[in-house]
This record gives sequence, C-alpha cells and structure tokens, in this order.
Amino acid sequence: MPFYRYRAKVTPQKIAEGTLEAPNKEMAIKLIEEKGYFPVKIEEILERGAVPISTVVPIKVKYQEVTVFSRQLATLIKAGVPILKALEVISQQSHGSSFSRILKDMYDGLKEGAKLSSVLARYPKAFSSFYVAMIQAGEDSGNLKEVLFRLADYRKAQEDILSKVKLASLYPLIMGFVGIGTIIFMLTFVMPRLMRIFKDLGENLPIPTKILIAISSYISEQGIFLLIGVVAFGVLVAYGLRRKSGKRILSSIKLRIPVFGELVFKRELARLCRTLELLIQSGIPVLRAIELTAPIIDNGIIRKYFLEGYKELKQGASLGQTLKKFKVFPVFMTNLIAIGESSGSLDVSFGELATAYEKDTEETVKAFTTVLEPLMILGMGLIVGFVVMAMLLPIFQINLMIR
Repeated sequence: MPFYRYRAKVTPQKIAEGTLEAPNKEMAIKLIEEKGYFPVKIEEILERGAVPISTVVPIKVKYQEVTVFSRQLATLIKAGVPILKALEVISQQSHGSSFSRILKDMYDGLKEGAKLSSVLARYPKAFSSFYVAMIQAGEDSGNLKEVLFRLADYRKAQEDILSKVKLASLYPLIMGFVGIGTIIFMLTFVMPRLMRIFKDLGENLPIPTKILIAISSYISEQGIFLLIGVVAFGVLVAYGLRRKSGKRILSSIKLRIPVFGELVFKRELARLCRTLELLIQSGIPVLRAIELTAPIIDNGIIRKYFLEGYKELKQGASLGQTLKKFKVFPVFMTNLIAIGESSGSLDVSFGELATAYEKDTEETVKAFTTVLEPLMILGMGLIVGFVVMAMLLPIFQINLMIR
C-alpha cells in the first residue's frame, strides 16, 4: 500500500504536516478530512520517510560504480572526513559521468539538511530499496560507515559470484556459436561446390554424403525462410518473456536444466540468505527485511514461494515451517531458519546458510565447466567429423575408380 505526505490546515493559522498510508489518493484525502484537517497539499511517496514520486530521477549507473562509491565513502568517513567533504572528494573522480550528477544532488541535499537515505531514494535505478533501507538503518543507529563497508563487501561478493556464473555460461555459448557457424559455412559454401564433382557418381554416393547433400540443398533453397522463422521465433520468445507467465515458465525451465539448474538454484539461495543476514544484522525487522529481499530474487518460482512464506509469517506463522511446506527449499535451509527463529539468532542462521550456498555455487561452477568443456568438444568434434567424412568419402571413391 502506498504512502502519502500531506500538508493540511488545522485552523486558519495552524498547519499540520505528516505521512499516512492509504490505498489511493482519494482515500488519503478522506482520512485527512476525518481528522478534522483541511488538506492543502498531498503527494505520493515511495515509502514512509522517502521522497515524493514526482521527484524520482530515472538515472541508471553501473553496478560497480555503486560498489566503489560505498567503499570510498565508508573509508573517508572512517578516516574522520565529514560526509559533505567526502562526497566532494569522490565527485572529483566521477567528473563527467552520470554518477557525478547523483553525487552533486547528494551534496546539495545533505547541505540543505536532508538525510542521505532520502536523497538516494530519488534514484531507484541506481540505489535499490534494499540499499536505501540499509543506509537508513545506518543513519538511525549511528553506524553509517559500518553499514557502508557491509554493503561494499556484499556487493563485491555478489559481483564475484555472478561473474563466475556468467563465465560458466559463456563458454558453451561461444562453443555453440562457433560450431554452428562452421557447419553452416561448410553446408552453404563448401558443399555446393563439391556437389558438382559428386554429380557423376549419382546413386553410388555413400549414405553420409547423401544425407549431407539433402541438408545442404534444403538450407540453400529454404535458407531465407529458415532465417525468417528463427527471427520470428526469437521475437515471440522475447515478447513472451516480458509477460509474467513467460517469466514463470523460463524460471521453471532454468531450474530443470541438469547441472545449470542446480547452479542457478544455489546462487539464488546464497544471495537471498546473505541479503537477509545483512538486513537483520543492521537492525531491520524480519518482516521488512523479507519484503526488501523479495525483489532481488531473479527466479520467479523461488520468489513466488518465498513471498508465500512472507504472507504466512505476517499472520504469525514460523518462516522455517512455512517454507518447509513448499518442498522447493532444502530441508537443511528450512530447519536452520526454524532453529534461528527459536533461538533469536536468525541473522546467524542466514549467515551460515549464505556461506554454505556460496561455497556450493563455486563448486558447482567448477564441476559445470569441468564436465561441459570435454562434452562440448566431443559433440562439436562428432558433428564436424561427420561433415568432413561425408565430403571426403566420395573423393576417395573417385580415386579408386580412376585407379
């Protein structure tokens, strides 16, 4: 439910300001009037204490820029540099980039007395609600530098894991494209030229060569239609993935792919647990921490069941026992969460789980690349070998006929 910041007249001379929660603007006005106030101004805001939506700036920056900024700001504050001077120092290094505009806005906002979290909330594409909530928790507790260091470490760890997963996925893609490109080149450019030589042999051609000629002829004649079909299929898939149902199907497929599905699953659990550990450790209530964590979960299936657990937790249920019902989350994870709930050390449980799943993710990446590399080489070798054999067999046959 959205929040609204209002300004209203209590008496002709007295003005009241505040924030309230309402399903829409009309209901917010009604609630203000029920207090006996006359609303003068009302604006929807992102969350309690945030800036009005009308002031949100859609500037997107690189993930690494925010990570570096977090560590630099934490280091300068730790060294005793006032936050305004620290922002001035950091902005000198970011001159000319889109991030420099955000830094200038931060500086101006803090100079006018605004909180850092309020200024950051104006840039949701650069600073997520999770990041803003962490900064707000640091401001409220007086531990801003510690929170910034935690955020920098967290983001760097997530970058490292993501880069490993991307590298593991990139290798088979490159191998696949190179292999398919080589085969298409041989079928469309090399094979048609050799077919002139093979015509004299007629029906005496070897079976592999006949198969290859049939494929080559089909690609040469129907190539344009095949290309249109592939492009059309790609457009349909891209359109489908924008819809909720399409995203859900893709999320389900990702989890079912052998080895890769396990990699995606463990990475998601590692990030989920590490984020919750960080939020709870910073003093953010469990319900709010779960609410902030849900958007960072990429896989729709895991996010769906995680939010189901959140709904039941709001009604007083145990998070560990609720997640156990869905059969998606490992028993080890749900049992450790339940233990953390009963002992009051939920952040410790999430920290242990995050460490375990991060290690599992690294091991799965190693296993994935170790197994996939020889399999891809073998697969491509067999296909290319078949094509080469099919082209060479008739040449050997012609040689024998000449002798």
